[in-house]
Amino acid sequence: MMNKQIIRERLVAHGAKLFKSPREFIRFTKDNDANKLLNNIEEHPHAFILACVMDRQIKAERAWLIPYRFQEKLGDFSIETLLTQSQEDIHKLMAEPKSLHRFVDKMAGFFFLAVQRIDGNYGGNASLIWKDTPSSATVVYRFLEFDGVGPKIASMAANILAREFKIPFADYFSIDISADIHVRRVFGRLGLTPLDATVEQLIFRARALHPEFPGMMDYPAWEIGRNWCKSRKPYCSNCYMNDMCPNATYERKNSGQPAASPDTRSRGTLENS
Repeated sequence: MMNKQIIRERLVAHGAKLFKSPREFIRFTKDNDANKLLNNIEEHPHAFILACVMDRQIKAERAWLIPYRFQEKLGDFSIETLLTQSQEDIHKLMAEPKSLHRFVDKMAGFFFLAVQRIDGNYGGNASLIWKDTPSSATVVYRFLEFDGVGPKIASMAANILAREFKIPFADYFSIDISADIHVRRVFGRLGLTPLDATVEQLIFRARALHPEFPGMMDYPAWEIGRNWCKSRKPYCSNCYMNDMCPNATYERKNSGQPAASPDTRSRGTLENS
């Protein structure tokens, strides 16, 4: 129990450090122009919304490129220009000359409906979704109102707004951890959940560990999984959880490697998953 408490505190501390840091340019993709569009939530907040809507059943980077691919084809990405496109136009933009998504028909429909919702519910200004310090539940619910967006993406979107874009919310209770493959693996190996935990078990475990902001542990766990806690060959000696992790202890005993100090351990760089 003591180890789990220390693990929780260390994850939260790393999450809090990022949360409190100044806003920086976010690299959603490897394309700098696409990133510029997605980071410009002051002038094009709908680009971020539409990228979230597209983030389904394909690699995230490919999904987050879609708004920029539309901008390239249309020469503009204003909400006014998007509103001139019919559902058939959107489908053509999504499908030709090369499919932008694995499920063109479905996602073109979601894209079109998202544009209509931004216009009809928010007067074309998507930033009203998070204006005036709303509760986290309100923001998550507003994302859930978009066709094709489920709890995982809605919570992820709210977390990015709060953590990366530094959008103030009245509270952070309803921002859950996103149960992707990296987070699930790390929570399991750290002994916070069973290795075969369900999505629901993971979410409620995070709520129990840090109820005031469950999603605070999302990025630290994802970062560990992406950088070091690989599915087959984990780099335990480089991870700042090395001295607390049961899996690292097992690996260390079998390899004869000493535990690394959390204060001197390298953070490393992001790698492709």
